[in-house]
Amino acid sequence: MSSRFFNRVATLGFGIALTGGVVNSTLYTVPGGHRAVIFDRFRGVLGTPSGEGTHFLIPWVQRAIIYDCRSTPRNVPVETGSKDLQTIAITLRILFRPKPEGLPILYQNLGEDYAERLLPSISTETLKAVVARFDASELITQREIVSQQVSKLFRERAEKFGIMTDDISLTHLAFGKEFTSAVEQKQVAQQEAEKARFLVEKAEQQKKAAIITAEGDAQGAQLLSDAFKAAGEGLVELRRLEAAEEIASTLSKSRNVAYLPSGQNVLLTMSAGGATGH
Repeated sequence: MSSRFFNRVATLGFGIALTGGVVNSTLYTVPGGHRAVIFDRFRGVLGTPSGEGTHFLIPWVQRAIIYDCRSTPRNVPVETGSKDLQTIAITLRILFRPKPEGLPILYQNLGEDYAERLLPSISTETLKAVVARFDASELITQREIVSQQVSKLFRERAEKFGIMTDDISLTHLAFGKEFTSAVEQKQVAQQEAEKARFLVEKAEQQKKAAIITAEGDAQGAQLLSDAFKAAGEGLVELRRLEAAEEIASTLSKSRNVAYLPSGQNVLLTMSAGGATGH
């Protein structure tokens, strides 16, 4: 009797487990910010995606494919050519998400890895079309305009596949070695030109200063000549007295200078005094 009881318990447990497995296989959960596309073995892809929450499906007949509908960043490096045939390496940063209502068509056309298949080709095509309109130097000076044109063209092409873009930006811009070397040489030449212009301006200023000084000296000489003519020898004598006064003032401040009266009598008197003393 005990063996029958245990057999019934085992059968009951197996039935409960089987029922739980069947019920669990009929349920699927869509996380927040996601949508689910239902594939039916008999009807194909259903036209309406499932929203967030728990839903029922027919086991073995139906399968749920979960898509993330939140904004996702992606960097796509592209190498292209400019209008003046310079090689440009650009990295395009894209913030994208699929349209929830367009997920069934997106799954039918591109599958689950739509981003891997679609974004690199659209980025390459868009950048090649836009960059070819600008010279290499214009890509630097008009970077905002380039970014706007890239964003506009990229959005137009992505929306055809059911993809929305929240932000598109150029995060990296590199040029070939030849162009970089030419830019450096141009900067050096500009610096040398600025230096040469400064030297020329300096020489011009020095020339003007010399002319002004010469004109001032000429005017001073003319004034002195006019003064000599007007005052005669009196002005010369005045200058002589002023010079003598200046020399006397300088000598008076020196300790090793002795003053003697003019004439030779002083020397004779000193000689006579010395002889008498002996």
